[in-house]
Amino acid sequence: MTTTEFGRALRLRRDRVSPEAAGLPAGGHRRAAGLRREELALLAGVSVDYVTRLEQGRAAHPSAQVVEALVRALRLDTEERAHLFRLAGLVPPGPDTVPAYIPPSVHRLLDRLAGTPAAVYDAAWTLLLANPPYAALMGDPSHWRGPERNSVWRNFVGPGSRARFTAAERRAFEAALVSDLRATTGRYPADRRLGQLVEELRARSDRFDELWRADAVGRHEAARKTIDHPRVGPLVLDCDVLGVAGHDLRIMVYTAEPGTRDAERLALLTVLGTQEMAT
Repeated sequence: MTTTEFGRALRLRRDRVSPEAAGLPAGGHRRAAGLRREELALLAGVSVDYVTRLEQGRAAHPSAQVVEALVRALRLDTEERAHLFRLAGLVPPGPDTVPAYIPPSVHRLLDRLAGTPAAVYDAAWTLLLANPPYAALMGDPSHWRGPERNSVWRNFVGPGSRARFTAAERRAFEAALVSDLRATTGRYPADRRLGQLVEELRARSDRFDELWRADAVGRHEAARKTIDHPRVGPLVLDCDVLGVAGHDLRIMVYTAEPGTRDAERLALLTVLGTQEMAT
């Protein structure tokens, strides 16, 4: 298979996906019903220039991560996902790797949570998809690349998040993340990317290495968090983690108790964030 065939397949699928189907507003004059290149690039987290080069056959050998991101952006089913991987000269990910495929039903779920911050993570806590309210609450993740999209990496060696913790809460949160990640490595021992992530974290973070050597296995689940937002101030929110049966995905949802100042601030920043993204 050639990159020209990949580019043609990518263009055909971009043309047939409407903005509404991809969770985008359809306003403004459009020459075609499908996605614009810049819209696909935004959804997939790659540059417009790279999408152009892929479609024109000038970019060779897209990585599995890029193909997976394009699959998610185009909301392809499992057969079309496998087809796009093969056109890129890649073997579709098998059962021994951490699943990154988001079924259409989960895409629709996030579309309907228009006023609720929600995001989809894989089993290794890599961010796959975030809706506009989540981006407004936690910061726009569209420019994050590589390990920056992984919550474990961000909390141990990266910039962290907007969540505020006491010292005790921080220790418990870190322990839960590491024990969860260790459980994931037990389910996917042959996943090379997962192994490389653990190796890098152990090499760069003494705290991660200490927790990893403790050999605890568990799950990171629901918690109440204080989010320090730069525009609306602190919000105390419930953070629930929902599992997607059969796909080993996690949906993280933030909600506020009705009638509270936190609920008012959450509604305000959701509106502000949506307006900024539309602009």
